[in-house]
Amino acid sequence: MAGMEKDTPIPEAIRLHTQSRVLELVYGETSYRLDFEYLRVFTPSAEARGHGPGQETLQVGKRNVELLAIEPVGTYALKLVFSDGHDSGLYTWDLLHNLAVHHDELWAEYLRLLEARGASRDIDDTPRAAGPSCSHHH
Repeated sequence: MAGMEKDTPIPEAIRLHTQSRVLELVYGETSYRLDFEYLRVFTPSAEARGHGPGQETLQVGKRNVELLAIEPVGTYALKLVFSDGHDSGLYTWDLLHNLAVHHDELWAEYLRLLEARGASRDIDDTPRAAGPSCSHHH
């Protein structure tokens, strides 16, 4: 694992495949295809990750989520805008490369967690935060 930020590979190309719901990252000869659900489930947003170990919120019911937009954030990250309204995750090059390289083990671990919780990739039963910080009044 490269601990140094400066060694983080930056994809030469980023392709959004909306039909197949895949974000393709190209690093030299290698390209990785990360599906939208996977990217959404592993969002780095504080809301999902919690504010410490064990506070992560398992993201469920995201099988059909769409990736609507990709916005560059400075030179170090991408902001991904999802169809469920989620857009607070900043995907750094570090994180994206990590998600790409470790896709199989991370996804297998996610499926194990889902099963352990009896949760579904099709049903989002995540309780909506009722706190004043997260409520949206229309």
